[in-house]
Amino acid sequence: MISISRQCKLLGLSRASYYYRLERDDSYNLQLMNLLDEQFTRTPFYGVRRMTALLNRQGHLVNLKRIRRLMRVMGLEAIYPKPRLSISSQEHKRYPYLLRDLVIDRPDQVWCADITYIRMLYGFLYLVAIMDWFSRYVLAWEISTTLDTAFCVRALEKALGISKPDIFNTDQGVQFTSVEFIRYLQDTGIRVSMDGRGRVYDNIFVERLWRTVKYEEVYLHDYPMVLEARNGLTRYFLFYNRERLHSSLGNRTPHEVYFKQPVPLNPRQASQTMHQIHPTFLS
Repeated sequence: MISISRQCKLLGLSRASYYYRLERDDSYNLQLMNLLDEQFTRTPFYGVRRMTALLNRQGHLVNLKRIRRLMRVMGLEAIYPKPRLSISSQEHKRYPYLLRDLVIDRPDQVWCADITYIRMLYGFLYLVAIMDWFSRYVLAWEISTTLDTAFCVRALEKALGISKPDIFNTDQGVQFTSVEFIRYLQDTGIRVSMDGRGRVYDNIFVERLWRTVKYEEVYLHDYPMVLEARNGLTRYFLFYNRERLHSSLGNRTPHEVYFKQPVPLNPRQASQTMHQIHPTFLS
């Protein structure tokens, strides 16, 4: 039997993450966060006021302050435009949105990244994924119990071990605007592109990915521990990349499009193709 220490080492987990639980009894907040996550997946344009009103209608007597705090913990931000409330000198360096009117017609032209909330039976995680825009291929992903920069950089390192994009697009989250993350991109010669604040549709394909991952994997399982969450997501992303057909890709898989593989023919198509190429072959 493999020891817990060895399992953590093989999976790239710390032992602290393996034994992760909520540090205090916060089950009601966790219930609210799960409801917020499900609603936000359906209606990403709902802000704090609408979320609060909706939960009140469902019998949860919560106020704006509480919902605002929970949504901040989850990293949720509605897509409607917001007034500028930050002082310019305190903001990160701004990078332009480079994808407007850009024709994306090949793999590795544009990559994107985003973070989402992943619920568990006794707590929650954050998931970051890096995806190729053209093929929808998920190049790398990582999970963390905190919203730090390190797990985003680890995902980036994994992705760059496969290839390199011309442009890397993200939102303006603190993880992606950090000096460490930006320097990694610039040192590799990648152009940085960032969405406008509150404009989730600038990064629409990764938002669709989150909806797919949650409805087809996360909401169907209550991961009891981080290890189970990692194993479940590992299986799902393998399925998503190599088996799940996308109508927008001509019923091909992201793996086939990203690596420019021919579409497998079914037996009838194969016979017809062979007959067209070699008319006497089947006679």
